[in-house]
Amino acid sequence: MKRIFSNSLGRAALILAVASMLATPLRAATADLKIGLIDLKKVFDGYYKTKQADAQLKERVTDSEKVLKGMMDDYQKAGDDYKKLVDGSNDQAVSAAERDKRKANAEKKLLELQEIERSVKQFRATTQNSLDEQRRRMREEILGKIRELINDKAKKGSFTHIFDSAAEGKSETSVLLYTNGQNDMTDEILTELNASAPAATAETKPEAKPETKPETKPALDSADPKKKK
Repeated sequence: MKRIFSNSLGRAALILAVASMLATPLRAATADLKIGLIDLKKVFDGYYKTKQADAQLKERVTDSEKVLKGMMDDYQKAGDDYKKLVDGSNDQAVSAAERDKRKANAEKKLLELQEIERSVKQFRATTQNSLDEQRRRMREEILGKIRELINDKAKKGSFTHIFDSAAEGKSETSVLLYTNGQNDMTDEILTELNASAPAATAETKPEAKPETKPETKPALDSADPKKKK
């Protein structure tokens, strides 16, 4: 009986020792883990360079719309002229020679009308592609500057991971379901990014958030107008 009891104690001690050995690396890894958070959407939307880029795009859109309106006015006028020429070519009050002349003019006007229509379609496609490319390029440049600052802050602060608290999954639900707000770098990053903003567009510093008790973030978040970025 004593031998059985002794063997049981020996096995139990061995199991505890192995478990302790296995837990040691886990505790060490946890101790080295430092996670930071940033609301990338808030930073992107609040960055003064984003607002400048939006203003440039809107200005280009406005200019393009003016050009397009002029082309559509020409198209409308050419259409009206063509209709008059067609009606005139069917006027039985004039000679056959005059009707043939008007018919020839109507055919020329039709070619002009078709050319304007092709120009309008090409202008729309070219302009849209150009705007999309400019939008993509500006977005990548702005996100690059934001990531550069985040990486710098993460290294200086010895963070092992920085997560986007505004990220959403394919089901359009928040990826981050809970946070107590610790190590949230959003306002710090946004303030530093906007430190070099021109006086006319400089944003006021974000107000300090009142301390609140941690609460679980709902799994189904309200729809976020985007898309944005």
